[in-house]
Amino acid sequence: MNQPATCVITQEEDPIAESIRSSLARYFEDLDGEAPCALYDMVLARVEKPLLELVLDHVAGNQTRAAEVLGINRNTLRKKLQTYDML
Repeated sequence: MNQPATCVITQEEDPIAESIRSSLARYFEDLDGEAPCALYDMVLARVEKPLLELVLDHVAGNQTRAAEVLGINRNTLRKKLQTYDML
């Protein structure tokens, strides 16, 4: 089986990181001085579910291939899918 290509992206050209920075800056502005709560879990949930959806779509629902693309164990993938009610 072919190994996935390694992608090296410098921070100057990382559109995903820039999108996250922009979204979090807007989030902090919207808080208007209120303290954020459980920010780490909130960000992971907002990123992880669409990531799983898009990867599964890319591999036509094949969980084994999706786990390979994500670089995680298939059982870990299934647990994450259960977390987001995607099974």
